[in-house]
Amino acid sequence: MSIRVFAINPGSTSTKIALFEDDQCLFSKNVAHDAAELAKYSDMPAQLPYRRDMILKLLEESNVSLAGVDVFVGRGGGLVNIEGGVYNIDDMVLEHARTCANGVVHPATLGPQLADEFARRFGAKAMVVNPPDTDEFQDLARMTGLKGVYRVSHLHALNLKETAIRHAREVLGRRYEDCNFIVCHIGGGISVSAHRGGKMVDGNDIVGGDGPMAPTRCGNVPVYGLLDYMQREKADIKTLRNLATRTGGFVNHIGISDAVELTKRAAEGDQYAAMLWNTMIYQIEKEIGAMAAVLHGRVDGILLGGGMVHSKDLVQQITDSCAWIAPVTAYPGEFEMEAMAAGAIRVLKGEETLKTYTGERVFDGFDFAK
Repeated sequence: MSIRVFAINPGSTSTKIALFEDDQCLFSKNVAHDAAELAKYSDMPAQLPYRRDMILKLLEESNVSLAGVDVFVGRGGGLVNIEGGVYNIDDMVLEHARTCANGVVHPATLGPQLADEFARRFGAKAMVVNPPDTDEFQDLARMTGLKGVYRVSHLHALNLKETAIRHAREVLGRRYEDCNFIVCHIGGGISVSAHRGGKMVDGNDIVGGDGPMAPTRCGNVPVYGLLDYMQREKADIKTLRNLATRTGGFVNHIGISDAVELTKRAAEGDQYAAMLWNTMIYQIEKEIGAMAAVLHGRVDGILLGGGMVHSKDLVQQITDSCAWIAPVTAYPGEFEMEAMAAGAIRVLKGEETLKTYTGERVFDGFDFAK
């Protein structure tokens, strides 16, 4: 019997929705939200009825019925750092999503709430798959040279893990849990991660200014250099946080975040643009090398996903630099909606166990260092 899944992925100005029957996407759409309308709401949970009704309106206009849907899957924003997997949406998940228990106020917190609303309305199950704060780091990946400051797992977990699962099954004919991969998501933010035996054991913090420079993110910056920058530019803490996620990288250097525009300028002889592009790729290659060391050189594949992987030059440069480690495979774009549906389907088929969200962080510091 076929399995029908409806995936809901709220963003800042739209909500992505997709209806699947097994691995086939039957309907997919971005439900646009007017910024002025969203601004009327006092907080994120207050947007819930508006977004729900907009989705229902679009489905009605498109003559798409949700009758017979088995599972509604929402993006798992707001949840604390937990092990990857598929989680049942229960009262604790909803409470943590509403209150942003992980400290990040983002529209993805509406994902579990919307999935729960639709599941109740249509008599189905509700789940989240590999939430944004999925944390499977090994202990050695966590400590830094400052007491009480730890490296944390902020990565494109949903897309990274789905890319690895698909590659293991479709290319190698193996289980993700039986493979070692280096998986990259290369878009507005850049994640480079090490996967060992079905766990994402290390990677760069894309929120904390860690890893390669990206179109809107500064990436790794020497501490002394950052202090000099603060003094020279009279930068405050808010400015520095924005450099890590919104105004660093290409934007800080030349005022653009579009990689296509950057490479166009480089092709036309702009040396600054060319240096930025090639430096970003060089830094990605360095991170891949670091993850190869994490995996002790036992790597079954280097997998590249994200929007910038549409660039043949980027893929070729990384292949030329890193193919000695393991075969490089490009998966341009992302599998977020497919990943949400696939996780739920694996659970219903008995291939994966549905987990219960405890609300307890998998890591909150080392006891011996407290």
